[in-house]
Amino acid sequence: MSSMSNQQERLEFEGWIVGFVDGEGCFCISINKNSTSRLGWQVMPEFVVTQGEKSLKTLVNIQKFFGCGRVFVNRHHDNHKENLWRYCVRSLKDLREKIIPFFGNHPLQTSKKESFKNFVKVLDLIEKGEHLKLSGIKRIAKLSQKINRQKIPKFLESSETIRQIPTKLGKI
Repeated sequence: MSSMSNQQERLEFEGWIVGFVDGEGCFCISINKNSTSRLGWQVMPEFVVTQGEKSLKTLVNIQKFFGCGRVFVNRHHDNHKENLWRYCVRSLKDLREKIIPFFGNHPLQTSKKESFKNFVKVLDLIEKGEHLKLSGIKRIAKLSQKINRQKIPKFLESSETIRQIPTKLGKI
C-alpha cells in the first residue's frame, strides 16, 4: 500500500493479510447453470474475504493492497445484526497475476493452503480451456468439492446422464 513508509511495514502487513485470509477468506469455485454457454454451465472462480460492517475499512485496505477486486455489501447479517461486506476478486487476470502470486510467495498456514492449491489447479484447467468440455467441468467440479466442501451433482458423476442437464439444478 502506498501509505506504508518502509519495507518492514509492508512485510508486517503481508503477514497480517495471510493470517486474516486464513481466518476470514476463502477461495471458491462456483459452477452455475447458464443457458448462454455452450454446455449450459459456467465456471466462476473467486477469492473472497467477508467482514461485518464495522470492519469495512479492513476490506478496503485489502482491496487497495492488491489493487483489484470489489468491495460490496452482501445484505446478509452477521450475529451482530450488521450488514456483511465482501471483498471479491473474480477477474481471471487479477486472480492469476495478483492473488495467486501473493499466496504463492506468502503461504497460508491453515487447511486453506490445500484449498488454495486446488483453486490454482482449477485456474490452470480454465487457462487450458478445460471448462469448455464436459470432462473438464467434471474435473473442476471434483476439485471444487475439495475447496468448497460440497457434493458433486449426480449428473456430473454419471456417464449415463452426460447429455441430460437437470432443469431444476441451479448452482452447483
